[in-house]
Amino acid sequence: MKDLVSALSEANAAVFQGLGLDVKHAEVRRSDRPDLGEFQCNGALAVAKGAGKKPQEVAQSVVANWRALELAAPPVIAGPGFLNFTATPQALAARAQFIAGDARAGAMAVAQKRRVVVDYGGPNVAKGMHVGHLRSSIIGESVKRVYRFLGDEVWGDAHFGDWGFQMGLVITALEDELGGFSDAAKLDARLGSLTLEHLEGIYPASAAKAKEDASFRDRARKATAALQSSAEPHRTIWKAMHDVSMAAQKRDFAALGVNFDLWLGESDADPLIPDMVKHLEAKGLLEEDQGARIVRVAGPGETKKKKLEDGSVVEVESPDPLLVVSSEGSAMYGTTDLATIRQRVRDQQPDLILYVVDQRQADHFEQVYRAAAKAGYMARDQLEHVGFGTMNGTDGKPFKTRAGGVLKLQDMIGQAEEKARERLRENEIGADFSKEEFEDVAHKVALAAIKFADLSNFRGTSYVFDLDRFMSFEGKTGPYLLYQAVRIKSVLRKADEQGAAAGAISIEHEAERALALALDAFNGALRAAYEKRAPHFLAEHAYALAQAFSGFYTHCPILPSKGAVRASRLALAGATLKQLTLTLDLLGIAVPERM
Repeated sequence: MKDLVSALSEANAAVFQGLGLDVKHAEVRRSDRPDLGEFQCNGALAVAKGAGKKPQEVAQSVVANWRALELAAPPVIAGPGFLNFTATPQALAARAQFIAGDARAGAMAVAQKRRVVVDYGGPNVAKGMHVGHLRSSIIGESVKRVYRFLGDEVWGDAHFGDWGFQMGLVITALEDELGGFSDAAKLDARLGSLTLEHLEGIYPASAAKAKEDASFRDRARKATAALQSSAEPHRTIWKAMHDVSMAAQKRDFAALGVNFDLWLGESDADPLIPDMVKHLEAKGLLEEDQGARIVRVAGPGETKKKKLEDGSVVEVESPDPLLVVSSEGSAMYGTTDLATIRQRVRDQQPDLILYVVDQRQADHFEQVYRAAAKAGYMARDQLEHVGFGTMNGTDGKPFKTRAGGVLKLQDMIGQAEEKARERLRENEIGADFSKEEFEDVAHKVALAAIKFADLSNFRGTSYVFDLDRFMSFEGKTGPYLLYQAVRIKSVLRKADEQGAAAGAISIEHEAERALALALDAFNGALRAAYEKRAPHFLAEHAYALAQAFSGFYTHCPILPSKGAVRASRLALAGATLKQLTLTLDLLGIAVPERM
């Protein structure tokens, strides 16, 4: 069964067609003026000139020819010719009844399924996960879930950073620490004792040293090239770093409720690079540039202004060329990204690849996408950067610890769990829970607070992280949504104990009407999240649905009511719980049984 927007649009299109008007302007959408109508169409203004009439005259013709009275009464005209529709109680009841019995809670699958790879997460080997990995992980997870739910075949890929210059830095630092790699037993012992904490100390120190010590930097570059040539002991050292990091990152992703179908990294694309370089050579795309090899991706006349050291300004090509092979002979980030596209074409044959990565990487991805298109690997419109803003502290700057360092993801989750325990106790929730159940609920509340705070914002914007505010059980927060879902579960449990069952839905009270309209909006919110790769549409829907249920719960007693009224209201409550739980799951948020 179609949602009301779709049904009204089809009925309106039939009227437009009968009047000889362009049906593309017959689209009906949810109204931004609910005081005038629940749905609206502005098409009369768009077609009036072509029809040789005033918009009001066109609107009056639509009203006179409206026939879908089971959906809505003839529209009401407002202003110069806006058409405002109000759904009938019967249409709302039928739609709510369908949602109550539909496993997909009223959502329609995509008409044409695609094969989609979602690249998100992206932590680096030798570095622990921190708050900077949060947005990519939870936005990517939600996008993956939305695409899969709507029927696409989807692979989520963590795409670890495990093959670049940072590997050479750590290897070189270990070489200096051990006085070289000639003593195999000493090296084996060091690798056997290696922990992520060790690596987290080595990496930043070596990165800082490389900025000040040109000799160390050059050795690290050569070590990177040696690793990528499978030299020993570089490969053995890399394997130890990789395994230690992977174990910790899988733990952190699991704690965050994020899962991948592919646990691949840059290193997995490395075997494809030699043939790819030959292919780029054969196509005449590789050029020598100061000892390195590049692919020019700018089109004719695409330039930008660049200021030189002497103060003069020149025009240079834009986007910059993609650096494929460094002067030391090593592969660069763009190289492995390009090879990864070839790998995915070979293994998944995707119709679309989505890269959920900080929007500050937009220029880099534009270089890679253009190079892929020039090489014939994938069309440019099959590659998309789903960028996002930063998570900031209350000072408006990227989130840091009080000491000024980067907060580890594991520590952030721990802080949120502790705050959740406080909130639960303040609200007298969980006094009769076992320790295990209390901790499970605290963990779910913590993740709901973190995830909803992030996903309720359009991904392209930055936002301020305020744990105290996000953890509230009132207002637009994750804990509030969990509380509403658990409240419905409690009502339905009590109804079951009393032998009361759901039945036919009827829409009589205004609060029932508001709830039915909120339920009907799910499909539209889901499609918007899908088409714009933006989970905030679902977050907005979850909050609007919870608010509508709160009003319904206040004005329409469920269990105290009798007979058909109680059966109808139980059905509405059940439909709400199904859809709210599903919406939260698509956001990566799990609902506890009780709170």
